[in-house]
Amino acid sequence: MLEKLAKERRIIAGVVIALAAALALVTAGCGGGTVKPVGQTGANQSSGSQITLNGAGSTFDLPLFSKMFSEYSKDNPNVRVNYQGVGSGAGIKQLSDETIDFGATDAPMKDEEMAAAKGGKIIHLPVTLGAVAVSYNIPNIQKGLRIAPDVLVDIFLGKITKWNDKRIVADNPGVKLPDLAINTAHRSDGSGTTDIFTSYLSSISPEWSNKVGKGKSVNWPNGVGGKGNAGVAAAVQQTPGTIGYVELAYASQNDIPYAEIKNKAGKWVSPSLEGVSAAAEGVTIPDDMRVSIVNAAGEKAYPISGFSWVIVYQKQADKAKGEALVKLLSWMINDGQKYSEPLDYAKLPKSLIEREDAMIKSITY
Repeated sequence: MLEKLAKERRIIAGVVIALAAALALVTAGCGGGTVKPVGQTGANQSSGSQITLNGAGSTFDLPLFSKMFSEYSKDNPNVRVNYQGVGSGAGIKQLSDETIDFGATDAPMKDEEMAAAKGGKIIHLPVTLGAVAVSYNIPNIQKGLRIAPDVLVDIFLGKITKWNDKRIVADNPGVKLPDLAINTAHRSDGSGTTDIFTSYLSSISPEWSNKVGKGKSVNWPNGVGGKGNAGVAAAVQQTPGTIGYVELAYASQNDIPYAEIKNKAGKWVSPSLEGVSAAAEGVTIPDDMRVSIVNAAGEKAYPISGFSWVIVYQKQADKAKGEALVKLLSWMINDGQKYSEPLDYAKLPKSLIEREDAMIKSITY
């Protein structure tokens, strides 16, 4: 079963990255607009006994959601789930404008964003946890590269420009680093993955925090932009010397090397499910579920980790669709979790699922 899932995840992520590469020249730098699946006209359309739920947002979640929604529809043939991976920022906007039934984001909504939403109170439901991998393309170096936190900051600030820089060499004894220019790749769209990555850089560097800051979109000091996690993965794959940040699934499933990072405890760690779970351990999660776990304490914690949330209105305008959405959400945080680990995502803690079940029950029609 795991072997079959592993094969499927490679196919899903490979297709997504191939499409992103083909569209990179068109989409780089463009924001996410409202995307409506073919044949659908809005969030309130349903026909007969067939219910269609439209969602949009995080590309971080796309490989997992593709599997989840495919499996859900097999057991619930009367429910069709359309999901568009357009970035967390676009997902938040479309939910706020009531053009979709649910959004997905790797950055919790800000208070002002929630206040501006047209449909009333929004609830955040953690659906998975994942790692943001620092991926690179250095000829003949497929694994084991170490990048210290301060070095990572200076690479993205443009202060370190060659792979054989003495600070990188010092952390990688025995590794033959080339005299090769460093190119950086980042997201061009509003992105929860960017929020996790820049939140981490801000947490370890006052200079980064003051000059660039954190958020779903920032003014990058240098580098090339790619749309979606797949766009950044494609940029790293295509150009030797490039370094970027992508959700772990996009790196591991497409054999893109990723670096070890020194965590808060001073240990070198690779992005992993164990490291993500360790980062979430001991974190106090508030009632509204909006929390950051970057640069967490713990010897095994991977420092660039984060939750991803499904966001929905607590009061649903359409009863039939609201009931179908509640059933889908309950399945995703319970039975659907079995698809997480084979696709390089961490399962939700059981104690958190119990709290989320209560939140789902608070949704009204």
